[in-house]
Amino acid sequence: MVEVAQIRPSSATISSLLPASANVLNLRRGKEMHGYAIVNGFEADLFVSSSLVDLYSKCVVISDADKVFDHMLVKNTVSFNSMIFAHANHGRCEKAIKIFFQMKIYDSVPDHLTFTAILTACSHAGKVKLGKYFFRFMQEGHQIVPRLEHYACMVDLFGRAGNLFEAYDLINGMSMQPDFFVWGALLGACELHGDVELSQIAARHLGELEPESTGSLCLLASLMVSAGRLGDAEKIKKAMKKKKLRRYLGCCWTQQ
Repeated sequence: MVEVAQIRPSSATISSLLPASANVLNLRRGKEMHGYAIVNGFEADLFVSSSLVDLYSKCVVISDADKVFDHMLVKNTVSFNSMIFAHANHGRCEKAIKIFFQMKIYDSVPDHLTFTAILTACSHAGKVKLGKYFFRFMQEGHQIVPRLEHYACMVDLFGRAGNLFEAYDLINGMSMQPDFFVWGALLGACELHGDVELSQIAARHLGELEPESTGSLCLLASLMVSAGRLGDAEKIKKAMKKKKLRRYLGCCWTQQ
């Protein structure tokens, strides 16, 4: 930390600068600010400690994030969300859920981001029943209306588990128009489990949402090749040429 003309950064300055380091994954600079915060007694500040949790979580130093979080005397929804996301993104579902239920002790109320994090944890761990529980609990226990990101998490959850038609039924029952991420989650699941028929539906919707994107068509063509439907793969290739869409690097459906 640079101090100019005896002007010393305050806790507010540190809590403002830490997110910048977190967003660009600059762990070294973040650690420097953490050290400065400790020396100057700022670490206990709620906003500083929450920013440190976010920094270490994004930089995948989960052990340091845990240490900061465990030493926080005051915790808020932001700090809880950061920790739940950190464990969720690394497959630590049980830890994420444990932290979720600690929120009540600190009078922290879960918000839509909290449930995005916990549903992500369930998805990455393949916990379908648990994911269903939290999806329902979000609506009935906290009166939070599902957003697109929640539906995308649930589609991903069902898809990873191979429940493709349950994922499709959920999409059809949505109260809003599914976006690119919702259909993308279904298409990704179709690729994982080799479901050609359902992948065509997902790819068609993705094509309508982003006509200039080649990703869904390339993935669909690759699925066709894997299923031995080379004629259909060739049709997709010709359709892309007709639309003058360029194939992206790594996309390949060519018969070997």
